[in-house]
Amino acid sequence: MRNEPSGRPGPRRPAFFSPAAMESQGGTVPDPAEVTEIAHETAAVLVGTGRASDDPQLTARLVSLVDELGLSTVAELWADRPARSLPGALWRLYALREWVQSDPAEASADYSAGVRFTDVNHAVAGVAEPPGPDELRALTDAILRGVFEGDLSVALQRAAAFCRVVAAGRADRAHTTDVQDREAAGRQTARAASMLSTAGDLEASAALWHSGELI
Repeated sequence: MRNEPSGRPGPRRPAFFSPAAMESQGGTVPDPAEVTEIAHETAAVLVGTGRASDDPQLTARLVSLVDELGLSTVAELWADRPARSLPGALWRLYALREWVQSDPAEASADYSAGVRFTDVNHAVAGVAEPPGPDELRALTDAILRGVFEGDLSVALQRAAAFCRVVAAGRADRAHTTDVQDREAAGRQTARAASMLSTAGDLEASAALWHSGELI
């Protein structure tokens, strides 16, 4: 679907109705099967709408979806879906972007610490040099634009590579912190493991999209 000179409206962002939002409006909360269906349908509509349009303003709105809706609304829709599904993969991409947007200095510190351990992943992620806060914000925006404008599997692979660099950086920083604060180092190590797990899920999702099986 594309904008037409006849004056017909172009594709619109799909409406998002979380269970809490529906209840607040006097509606009924759907059963778990309906919640699952809504999650997968909204993810498919979002990606399909974005990829069918050549409107850069629409793409920009889709990239900044969390800015408009709030992370909690997107989480209610997609966070509980399997990591290796379309809504699960989208949730991870938006959550990564939100982390970088809200704490770019910490994201930059993690990423910069990991670059020397993961040259290949740094190259795949494609962040501009030097990888400072502004460069990482631009990277996560570019990854999400790739969902709607390019090859979605490539966008997922770039996100996975980004996660692997961050994981390596967190592990290295944990080693440095351990001398002074073992408890903080333990938290950093756990966060590194979580980011590594996210990388694996995004890589698997990229392969599923490539084979037409990411739903």
